[in-house]
Amino acid sequence: MALRLLRLVPATASARGPAAGVQRVGQIHTSVQNQMKYGALAFMLGEKTTKKLTEYSRVITVDGNICSGKSKLAKDIAEKLGMRHFPEADVQYSSSTTGDGRPLSTEFNGSCSLEKFYDDPKSNDGNSYRLQSWLYASRLLQYSDALEHLLSTGQGVVLERSIYSDFVFVEAMYNQGYIRKECVDHYNEVKQLTLPEYLPPHAVIYIDVPVPEIKSRIQKKGDPHEMKVTSAYLQDIENAYKNTFLPQMSEQCEVLVYNTWESEDSTKVVEDIEYLNYNKGPWLKQDDRTFHHLRMLVQDKMDVLNYTTIPIYLPEITVGPHQGTRIYNSFKQCPPTKLYSAARMAEKTVEAADSNHTFLCLHIFLTSLCSSIGVKSHFQPFSQGSEA
Repeated sequence: MALRLLRLVPATASARGPAAGVQRVGQIHTSVQNQMKYGALAFMLGEKTTKKLTEYSRVITVDGNICSGKSKLAKDIAEKLGMRHFPEADVQYSSSTTGDGRPLSTEFNGSCSLEKFYDDPKSNDGNSYRLQSWLYASRLLQYSDALEHLLSTGQGVVLERSIYSDFVFVEAMYNQGYIRKECVDHYNEVKQLTLPEYLPPHAVIYIDVPVPEIKSRIQKKGDPHEMKVTSAYLQDIENAYKNTFLPQMSEQCEVLVYNTWESEDSTKVVEDIEYLNYNKGPWLKQDDRTFHHLRMLVQDKMDVLNYTTIPIYLPEITVGPHQGTRIYNSFKQCPPTKLYSAARMAEKTVEAADSNHTFLCLHIFLTSLCSSIGVKSHFQPFSQGSEA
């Protein structure tokens, strides 16, 4: 045990090495946390989350309709409060935040397209719900990343939308006839399985911009795909926010609502945030033990995504075993330079985090889609690093 903690043994195959083929031997003064993953041992040895938390250790989400100014406000809040900003998770979230950061083929990112949704929201190939299912998985992954960062460092986080507000798009899609009732039922079941495992934001900031103004901003932005969004769809998103999301969240966290002009004064918004009491919600009931269990979950991205798997057949997202195998084999043939260097792969000196991240994009696809008929993804990433 002591030898392991002092890192006196040669680095494992999954540890980062200075060069391919070169073994690194831990030194006597090497940190006991070096290349070691948080676990039960670290918790027993005194790695407690509450010691790191401050008055700014908060989860804040900024919500609003399309083109409502969420990105700028979220970024300003994070900068002024010394928090970490998480831009909105998109289709390429997993590939952009893992591996070498390059976007992967659509085939490995849910086989869906936001542009196609804008162009043909009623496409009979199931793109609309496949997109929304994929985006929920991406937001779930991002929310776990945000919680992991807060629990590990104590630094607060600011996100643009979250798993708690994602449903507004599902409601709008269904009301407009873009997706079937079976898709809504599937989404709600996945939501019921995943949300209880997490803690909601401490505060939600909603930017209330009228639909006519939203349409004007979209036209000014000039995205040819986004310009095809209908006013009815935007209105349904707004209705879902105001009639369902805000009332629900007001019961478990602080809610601040700003109109178009008020949201542009980030200094005033930050002042309002600092005056919040944070006297409600499940965060008040947490202790080091519950934080430990949550931290164990959010750092295991495979476990995070496995909560989205349910045994149900849904044509929009179901992938057969043969197609799943073909996609997996195709993924393995990606150029090594796109994933990681051939030399490092040959020597298996890829850092555990890198190796897991490399397969994460495909894992989301196989678990969120293939497993909708009860089929588990049949591959495993390289072994994770030592657990402490």
